[in-house]
Amino acid sequence: MEYTTLGRTGLKVSVAGLGCGGNSRVGIGAGKSMAEAADIIRAAFDLGVTYVDTARLYGTEPAVGLALRGRPREEIVISTKSTIRVEGERIAPTQLAAHLDESLSQLGTDYVDVFFLHGVALPDYEYARDVLAPAILKERDKGKFRHLGITEPAANDPEQSTIRRAVDDPKCWDAMMLAFHMLHQTAREHVFPKTRAGGVGTAMMYVVRNIFSQPGVLVRMVQNLISEGRLDPDGIDPGDPLGFLAGSSESLMDAAYRFARHQRGADTVLFGTGNPDHLKANIESILRPPLPDADLTRLHALFGHLTGVGLDSPEHLRR
Repeated sequence: MEYTTLGRTGLKVSVAGLGCGGNSRVGIGAGKSMAEAADIIRAAFDLGVTYVDTARLYGTEPAVGLALRGRPREEIVISTKSTIRVEGERIAPTQLAAHLDESLSQLGTDYVDVFFLHGVALPDYEYARDVLAPAILKERDKGKFRHLGITEPAANDPEQSTIRRAVDDPKCWDAMMLAFHMLHQTAREHVFPKTRAGGVGTAMMYVVRNIFSQPGVLVRMVQNLISEGRLDPDGIDPGDPLGFLAGSSESLMDAAYRFARHQRGADTVLFGTGNPDHLKANIESILRPPLPDADLTRLHALFGHLTGVGLDSPEHLRR
């Protein structure tokens, strides 16, 4: 495993971070028990993963808590998250503090390393910054968490407007979680230069979703983009849009992980799985060298202008 520092937090994290949300939710999405999910998390620890991200919304905090038992707490960096709306209504600072306490109870720990305000939409941003953040920092001062962060509602914010607004307030946020992948590269220009300048830690999500993991999805999506005039067909094989990566990558997923991992400004790459074999393969991809410069140049030229592509919400959130 390789390790890096999560921005100015000073937290040493594995470059491969285990995400406990997404479709898999460490196996719970496929019917695994909480104990089986905890086994996946323990297997990740055994492979050197030291950063685990979860959230109240995912229902996986108890699995993380089980996996932590018997392990020195300081060896693992944990982040969890709370939405700032419940049933469509903005929550009060007291509710946010209660959510944090519930998460600590579910996790079986006295503190989390990063507490994220989860999926903040642009109309709620100032409320999050000016009302919720100052209030919840009082809980940080009590030792309940170490650093405050913000995440974007990626599937509902194709232009990345919340994060692009938040990077103008770097002193408020120690860490940010954002979507970034080969066909959604907007953060390269609009986010990473400012997070790097402000020392804000970054965690990449949506690096691999259905667009790269499910057969046929990429082809259909690219063909739709061409028909909509959002993609120039010149230089693109509509039947195999990323076929040019075959010579340097083992799979589309391998290329996707490496693309995100070696992007300047990306600290840690989140991956999710409920399968021990996939767990190992995902980590191996994240640890491989960068894609060749020629491939990167072509990816940037062909797809660098796209926004909001391949940001499908996890299935359990669409019901």
